[in-house]
Amino acid sequence: MNYFSSNFKLGILGGGQLGKMLLSDTRKFDIQTKVLDPSSEAPSKIACNTFIQGDLLDYDTVVNFGKDVDVLTFEIENVNTDALETLENQGVKVYPSSKTLRQIQNKAKQKLFYVDHSIPTADFSRFAFTSEVEDAIHNGGLSFPFVWKSAQFGYDGNGVKVVRAIEDLKGLPNTECIAETMIPFKNELAVIVARSENGEMKTYPVVEMEFHPEANQVEYVICPARISDEIAEKAKAVALKVSEAFEHVGLLAVEMFQTQDDDILVNEVAPRPHNSGHYSIEASYTSQYEQHLRAILNLPLGSTESKVAGIMVNLVGAEGHEGDVCYKNIEDILSIEGVTPHIYGKKKTRPFRKMGHVTIVNKDIEVARSLAEKVKNTIKVISE
Repeated sequence: MNYFSSNFKLGILGGGQLGKMLLSDTRKFDIQTKVLDPSSEAPSKIACNTFIQGDLLDYDTVVNFGKDVDVLTFEIENVNTDALETLENQGVKVYPSSKTLRQIQNKAKQKLFYVDHSIPTADFSRFAFTSEVEDAIHNGGLSFPFVWKSAQFGYDGNGVKVVRAIEDLKGLPNTECIAETMIPFKNELAVIVARSENGEMKTYPVVEMEFHPEANQVEYVICPARISDEIAEKAKAVALKVSEAFEHVGLLAVEMFQTQDDDILVNEVAPRPHNSGHYSIEASYTSQYEQHLRAILNLPLGSTESKVAGIMVNLVGAEGHEGDVCYKNIEDILSIEGVTPHIYGKKKTRPFRKMGHVTIVNKDIEVARSLAEKVKNTIKVISE
């Protein structure tokens, strides 16, 4: 099939910033695109050929959207998998598949999948309701501290909480969840695996993630991770094992812990372009977005090597600010060599909302990290 400058149509479920960045590469290749998103102001709206406003979890909406596309992909996991399966049965190629997404969409099922496939992960307990967690504590089946995670609909730090005392359970939604052993780790790492329809696989370099202590969001992504070659190879091997188990097509971001004993434990995965791969737009020979397109269209995968060291800084809404967004001091960071801001196009800011990111590239990873700190302390995402 001719994908370029033809009648081929790619459908994308979700019109957020990941979709917007993916669309940058579809425009480069002149691939026709159609996007579905519930918001009339979705960031992807300005970059696609056709934009449809609708509910990603509504069966009929997703089926009707996907009927006239050749390949359907997504930039967010919270979509109707029954609709995806129906479209697959009607001949639409859906990548990653509804089967893969079902295994990942629910974090409890995802953790059980790791156990069933002998993939190393932190110990956990599964609960139908959060109210059952307190009973498990009183009965001695669960001890502090642990990490509470909502089984579904968690993202960007939402649906995750470190529980150190009974009081920390207050206010949590009474929903299906898991309680996960808290790992005293050295590093939080991630590996993005690309896998095409014909089974070709490539991994990006291991990245190191630094998180905001309150928001539980990634503040910095550092590539390459400042770890030994031995640990890097171990992390890549685990990521490839996870990828092969899921049999996904497209990208799979595998988030991992490096323990104090240098074991690698899988935290969770995302079957799509991911925050941990934003750096690749400027720093890699093939960005994660171009690679996702290559994988789902069964084209040869591009080089995953880095041209230069890269660090990504997340731009999130400042605390105490809500309303029309203003990017304060952006001119100052643009004057720094090797700095590229990406503004997502969200008109309203609120505390810790992802509003953009900045990539810093340099031949020296330590210089890049120092510049990243300067960028983080300079630019402010506030309300007007």
